[in-house]
Amino acid sequence: MKIVKLLSIVLISFVLCAGIAVPMVPQPHGFFQFPIIPGLENKARNIFFHVPLAWTAVLAFLVALWHGFRYLRTQDIMHDHQSVASAGLGLMFCLLATITGSIWAKFNWGSFWNWDPRETSIFILLLIYGAYFALRSALASEEIRARLSAVYSMIAGVTAPFFVFVMPRLFAGLHPGARGDEAGSTPVAQLHMTGPMRIVFFSGLLGFSLLFFWLLNLRVRVARLEEQHSINLQP
Repeated sequence: MKIVKLLSIVLISFVLCAGIAVPMVPQPHGFFQFPIIPGLENKARNIFFHVPLAWTAVLAFLVALWHGFRYLRTQDIMHDHQSVASAGLGLMFCLLATITGSIWAKFNWGSFWNWDPRETSIFILLLIYGAYFALRSALASEEIRARLSAVYSMIAGVTAPFFVFVMPRLFAGLHPGARGDEAGSTPVAQLHMTGPMRIVFFSGLLGFSLLFFWLLNLRVRVARLEEQHSINLQP
């Protein structure tokens, strides 16, 4: 995990420096210049942060789904710990994606929130996982809480890719790639980026993904220590 931690820090630091400092020009003539994406201009820098955050949120929700399934198969409480830790991190990354998206919306559309289909879908996803933690806090029995949470995480995990990647493309909206967008798909999906931009973008995807797995490992280790502590306190 030390390698994962170090690599995530290096990659995210690289993305932060390159994504903010490298100039965007109409006709790039070197590695340290990015092209201006029509309609986004310098605001396209947010692609390096907003999209990886949204991707990592979906990744975390899918990991929560997997461990929820594993708990139902094995009844191993550690899978419940891994599932809830992953769902919590997914909620954090989803919130960060919402914040960066709102900042983007302010500069592109004049308002932090417009109830665009993509904004609406990610808001629904936040509500779904907010309800997940409300459900857990309402159940006193550890066994019932783990079992119901596992079922919930499996259902919610299936919806996450739909709300983030599919639903926003089914309706007309302000976001690039919405139905009826004359530019077609999003700059990311069509890879309307030069080689250097792709390096920074995919470094962001990898860096934030590794950050998630590092944080997940930390949270699971804490859960194990708390589990062992509670066992030691029992008479």
